[in-house]
Amino acid sequence: EVRLEESGGGLVQPGGSLNLSCQASGFNASSYTMSWVRQATGNAFEWVSSIDSGSNFAKYGDSVKGRFTMSADNAKNMLFLQMNALKTEDTATYFCAKISKEELWKYHPIPQRFGYWGRGTQVTVSS
Repeated sequence: EVRLEESGGGLVQPGGSLNLSCQASGFNASSYTMSWVRQATGNAFEWVSSIDSGSNFAKYGDSVKGRFTMSADNAKNMLFLQMNALKTEDTATYFCAKISKEELWKYHPIPQRFGYWGRGTQVTVSS
């Protein structure tokens, strides 16, 4: 069965850090473009980061560039998102998804109907 399961979210103060994990099963995540996407309550889905198939280089949205790092452990079929210098505006549900940045935009506002998505993990940044 194809599954994506996120973990690692929680409550953190501004300036703090969190590391999110995504466990893939039923397919090899390294064979596809994989993304982190977030959704704040009442807002649209926002692309955070992606890694293309066979690439060691991640791309980032402007709002997180320099603060977040996406990585993969192919042997474990896992993806990670290291989040540093967190801001209150980073508060959102974070999803791991088999979808590209272009597909996310193409299928707006219902991207979860396409590709594979986890259930998400909640990140709350508050003092």
